[in-house]
Amino acid sequence: MIKKLFALIPALLLWFNTFVQETGTSVWPDTDWEKAKPEQYGFDADKLEQKLRPFIINKTKGTGVLVIAGGKNIFQQGALDRLSYIASCRKSILSMMYGKYVENGTIDLSKTLEELGVDDIGGLLPIEKQGTVLDIITSRSGCYHPASNAGDNKNKPERGTKQPGEYFIYNNWDFNLAGALFEQFTGKSIYDAFYEDIGSRIGMQDWNREVHVKTGDLTVSQFPAYHFHFSTRDMARLGYLMLRDGNWKGTQVISKSWHDRIISPYSSWEEVNRTYDKESRYSYGYMWWLFDEKNKDNSPLLKGAYTAWGAMGQYITVIPALDVVIAFKTDRIYGRKTTPAAYLELLDVLFSCRL
Repeated sequence: MIKKLFALIPALLLWFNTFVQETGTSVWPDTDWEKAKPEQYGFDADKLEQKLRPFIINKTKGTGVLVIAGGKNIFQQGALDRLSYIASCRKSILSMMYGKYVENGTIDLSKTLEELGVDDIGGLLPIEKQGTVLDIITSRSGCYHPASNAGDNKNKPERGTKQPGEYFIYNNWDFNLAGALFEQFTGKSIYDAFYEDIGSRIGMQDWNREVHVKTGDLTVSQFPAYHFHFSTRDMARLGYLMLRDGNWKGTQVISKSWHDRIISPYSSWEEVNRTYDKESRYSYGYMWWLFDEKNKDNSPLLKGAYTAWGAMGQYITVIPALDVVIAFKTDRIYGRKTTPAAYLELLDVLFSCRL
């Protein structure tokens, strides 16, 4: 009987999360995250100190960690206000930004690269120009032109062998073009649009426009990477916006329909798996990684969970079943790096700290 009751906890927490949102009683950060006793949100403070903190210090290279439960800070470690590179978490941020402009008709996801006049160094193949904006933002363009920056999946097929939309593979050329297309459609800088549309509306504490610059080898590809530099506590705000279905203090910063769309599987677990040497934990949405229940290593508590994931150990993880957001930063100073395996183990340690 006791085991059955414990098994109901994730479902009850998910129901409570939905109830809180529908009744308008969600807790929101003001100028900073309010601290709360972990026990109020189902976690044991002693276990967090005895298990989670030593794990972060000894088993990861994390430089800033913040666990938000029910809208309050129940655990922190390291520097929460330091701005640093968030690597490929940038892609999930861009996915959030697309929604407003798709829904008001500014961005047309059905347009092909040919229609938009897109080309690149050395030229694109005719078949590659038939990819659509939707293919680009779901990393299914079928265009395997080299990207201006490293960090994507190196197992890409030969150019011209895949139809646009046919095949998923994690492809920086797609992601960089997604940024360029956003600016082409909207006439706005990604960075200015981000702060206007999202950052300013959720009260980001540490935004600094001056540190945001694009980088890349433009002799390889004309589309640079649009890197962001955020603090851990502002990463948590973005995660909390997603946890609350795009709502912030009663205002839909991102529409619920777009929120739901970008975190729904567009590329299946099987499709993601076939592109990697090791079994994936994830399916893939619109530039968000989705914990997939087909992977037996994923805890049942991760049902419906998803994450932004950047190289060297940058994560914004949303766990609806626990009403939790985790912001995890590994500042690359001194060559620091947290492996994906260490971060996934951290999630298991966190779960073991529940009451």
